[in-house]
Amino acid sequence: MAGRKKRSTKPVAQVFNVVYEDGSLSSNRRVPGELLIDPFGAEDIMDLAQRAIERQDAEVAKRSGVPKPPIKEITRA
Repeated sequence: MAGRKKRSTKPVAQVFNVVYEDGSLSSNRRVPGELLIDPFGAEDIMDLAQRAIERQDAEVAKRSGVPKPPIKEITRA
């Protein structure tokens, strides 16, 4: 007899679309759910997502040597 699957208590990752200042679009950018939780509840989820995506962009730019332009707009996908 099969047992029940346990539900994860870990926050689920969310997906965002990002528009950069040069007009380029980056679709379906995944942000881990742990990075979207503000323990004090003072910050908006979009601000937290923008910071997480900027960190991802900085890491990619560091490895590739090609920096991304500043973010203009973020929307949930």
